[in-house]
Amino acid sequence: MTHRAHRVVVLALDGVYPFELGIASRVLGSAEGRYEVLTCSVDGLPVRTNADFSVTVEHGPEALRTAETVVIPPYDPARLAREVPREIRAVLASIPSGTRIVSICTGAFLLAGAGLLDGRPATTHWSLADIFRSWFPRVALDPDVLFVDDGDVLTSAGAASGVDVCLHLVRKDHGAAVANRVARACVVPPWRDGGQAQYIEQPVPEATANGTSDTRQWALENLHEPLTLRELADHARMSLRTFARRFNEEVGISPGRWLIQQRVARARQLLESTDLPVDDIAGHVGFATGTSLRQHLHAAIGVSPLAYRRTFRGQVAKPGAAAPDAAPL
Repeated sequence: MTHRAHRVVVLALDGVYPFELGIASRVLGSAEGRYEVLTCSVDGLPVRTNADFSVTVEHGPEALRTAETVVIPPYDPARLAREVPREIRAVLASIPSGTRIVSICTGAFLLAGAGLLDGRPATTHWSLADIFRSWFPRVALDPDVLFVDDGDVLTSAGAASGVDVCLHLVRKDHGAAVANRVARACVVPPWRDGGQAQYIEQPVPEATANGTSDTRQWALENLHEPLTLRELADHARMSLRTFARRFNEEVGISPGRWLIQQRVARARQLLESTDLPVDDIAGHVGFATGTSLRQHLHAAIGVSPLAYRRTFRGQVAKPGAAAPDAAPL
């Protein structure tokens, strides 16, 4: 099947981080020809990175006028400023209205400084949350998540969260099956559990302590069961208090919140890839009723199960198709 390539333009700024600069090309470029990824600079000239080398890009700012998605990789925090330089503001203004814009890490500062995040939810690296709030009080900052999707503007946290948001774009554009194949090609999980809280500096658990990984895997294999906190703790051979603390240290969220996330994720897979009625899907993923599934799905992504199914059925699903791989730990 032939796909029209969606044009993505990555804007490289002086001080750019080389790793994050290449994320869009690596991830979206692995999506079976569905994306064309170009890299440009403000003036078409080589760009200094935050490492000991510069990079030469093939395109100037005119590439942004042809973009369907623009990606702003992070740049050295030492270059952060409340006001966006005039030449960069002019380049951002050249992006056509309606173009999807994605920032990684400190790229959110650029979008906020240009007024593109006013009144919107957003995120950035957790260590920069305080300064971001003080500079841009009109932005609804959430420093606990890996990325925020606000429709035509998406923001992500530090470094590898750029992989998370790019995989999310693939999933949003083409469904879970394609995103899972891209993730396998890149040797990364299709999505990660929890948020930034698990990466904030904190005491490291003792090496001899038991972890919760095996219990999480067991829970994923038994999502159709009620799975109380006591059952999870018993499986991990821990007290309730120890299990809850250990789980939060490893995953960044509580066991109950994690379970809901996994149930919603599994329900989304089934909505995309099967014709099962909503009430049946609810039973398959451990929600007591279809109403409960509807409430949790709406809380997670703002749409009903039927609306979600309508969005994806025409893109990736066929009657009787098998569900995509379950979310990894």
